[in-house]
Amino acid sequence: MSIFDIDGVVRDVGGSYRRAIADTVEHFTAGVYRPTQTDIDILKSEGIWNNDWEASQELIYRYFEAHGQKRTQQLNYDTIVAFFQSRYRGTDPNRFTGYICHEPLLLQPSYLEQLSAAGILWGFFSGATRASANYVLEKRLGLKSPVLIAMEDAPGKPDPTGLLATVHQLEQQHQVSNIPVIYVGDTVADMYTVEKAKLGWRDRTFIGVGILPPHVLEISDRRHAYSDSLKAAGASVIFSNVEELTPAQIQNLVTSPM
Repeated sequence: MSIFDIDGVVRDVGGSYRRAIADTVEHFTAGVYRPTQTDIDILKSEGIWNNDWEASQELIYRYFEAHGQKRTQQLNYDTIVAFFQSRYRGTDPNRFTGYICHEPLLLQPSYLEQLSAAGILWGFFSGATRASANYVLEKRLGLKSPVLIAMEDAPGKPDPTGLLATVHQLEQQHQVSNIPVIYVGDTVADMYTVEKAKLGWRDRTFIGVGILPPHVLEISDRRHAYSDSLKAAGASVIFSNVEELTPAQIQNLVTSPM
């Protein structure tokens, strides 16, 4: 089975989630510091900042620390989240009006149909909120109630609980057991999640597949550095787009000696 992260794999979030991070940090540093994509990549490479609200808060704290202020100063996390959401989701509580509305898709429904035709089970495990994940999966891609474990359903990555919950749902739905699991993600935290799953469930095969997010593809040095970070975190193979992970590639991964 193949389980997919959403942000950076199914949709390009360079101009949405990451833009909202930059907006939020800039706002709470009084317009003095706006993190670049590279700044955000460096933070994410630590493998523990999968939650973009927490990542925003951490970048704010680090800016203040770099300028001689202590981390103990008060930052209101709920206020940070609310500002972030006003940019990403929008200010209308009844519908999405923010950056989320303009995210380019990185895969098409036909790709998932190819997996199904090849007998490959698929689902989604994401740190995005359920509303945000369902917006892209159901409204944008037209999927009908896909298997999804979202932010509200499990601890944040790299805790593998959500990955295992996705596996369990797929196995129950299709009445299978103990088949190899491929998890497809674009961050170090995604690969760490796979490595932790391997340690906890040694009787099952887990394979991490890295996807390079669009914002690193244009500059060779960034592409290579990002690839190296995913490999170091445990990725078995890396692609520039998720649709390069074909049914044949999946079959090769699950049958090759690890």
